[in-house]
Amino acid sequence: MKVQTLTLLLACATATTTVHAQESAGDSVFSHVKSRLSVGGYGEIGFSRNYYSDHVSRYSQPEAHKDDPSHGRFDIPHAVIYLGYDFGSGWSFGTEIEFEHGGTGTANEKEDEEGGEWETETEKGGEVELEQFWIQKSFTQWANIRAGHIVVPVGLNNAHHEPLNFFTVYRPEGENTIMPSTWHQTGVSFWGRYKDFRYEAQLLAGLNADNFTNVNWIKKGPKSPLEFDIATKYGVALRVDNYTVPGLRIGVSGYYGHSIGNTYPNDANGAGATYKGKVAVGSVDFTYKGHNWIVRGQADYGYLGDAGELKYMYNRLNSKSPYKHSAFVSGNAYAIGIEAGYDLFSQVQSMRQKGKKMYLFGRYEQYNPYASRTNSTAYDYTKVKRMAFGINYYPLPQVVVKAEYSKRFLKSLYNNEPSVNIGVAYEGFFL
Repeated sequence: MKVQTLTLLLACATATTTVHAQESAGDSVFSHVKSRLSVGGYGEIGFSRNYYSDHVSRYSQPEAHKDDPSHGRFDIPHAVIYLGYDFGSGWSFGTEIEFEHGGTGTANEKEDEEGGEWETETEKGGEVELEQFWIQKSFTQWANIRAGHIVVPVGLNNAHHEPLNFFTVYRPEGENTIMPSTWHQTGVSFWGRYKDFRYEAQLLAGLNADNFTNVNWIKKGPKSPLEFDIATKYGVALRVDNYTVPGLRIGVSGYYGHSIGNTYPNDANGAGATYKGKVAVGSVDFTYKGHNWIVRGQADYGYLGDAGELKYMYNRLNSKSPYKHSAFVSGNAYAIGIEAGYDLFSQVQSMRQKGKKMYLFGRYEQYNPYASRTNSTAYDYTKVKRMAFGINYYPLPQVVVKAEYSKRFLKSLYNNEPSVNIGVAYEGFFL
């Protein structure tokens, strides 16, 4: 009797674990979690020496700054904590708290050198963001509904943004320039996996055109200076990945929504009544892992309607508004990139047996957040070609040490921008 009871308990435990694993399949955050409580995260530490000017007029007066000294930076781009819990019966919860660039902080200080005057000072630049916060109901492996603050998986970088998913010290520059990264918004998602396909469709709060810029296109579109995300307009996102070929994943993704008029307060006679600010983004990407190679690539193209009208929107001209962007915004933007790395330690038996890896990699990308001139205005320094090469050393599967030399190639009018970057990153679950 005792043996039968023990067998039954083990079978139930195994079934629970299997169901939870199926519910999480394809989810980049919780894909390897098999216990009810999950705790994990990732983080990056970076050092850069940039051998070009950091002066504010380096593009408007390039000749005056071609011999400026180099400058260096230490940074913690991202430090992330994952927390998740499986309530059972198909219900689960997930959250991701991100500290960018070391977080942020202010302090009250008494300035003795200024007669004991009290001042409020910014002590630390950076951000603390709730990047994910959702509740999910899983019906089966191919049908899951998730509601809350979720990652928008448009492009390679957003769908696979953890530091072990790219070779460079910092996130791939092209997508990180023209689109939000990591793109996260509040909405509802339907996702699942069926045979060799994983798919996801999302309904989201719309982007805010008041935040669009000439050098970052729609990157700041999801940001809100208010206590809530404005959702007067809406957007939809879709992603499909295929895994038919062993070692190869091919994905297509896209976004569509209106952005003008998605601001506060909603003026019935404002620009939103006349213009739509349609945003359409399409992307194709892939990852191949096999024969000691890792190869990744993506191509993104975006369209923004009524781009020429944004400069004159009320919130961008109002000195009391939190949106004070005076430059024109492009009607189009693009980013293409490819990287490949070969594991040198695969040819060294002692290293291979210890599970260590050393990838020698190269990367090329080209991007432009101002790909089409608006009102004949040119910002030619936004067109960038970038090359990088270096190494990724894995002493453990969850830890990587990165080093690279990179160079941005700008139009001949401007000075090219070489740099050396070194980083250490980890990614994994602790519980």
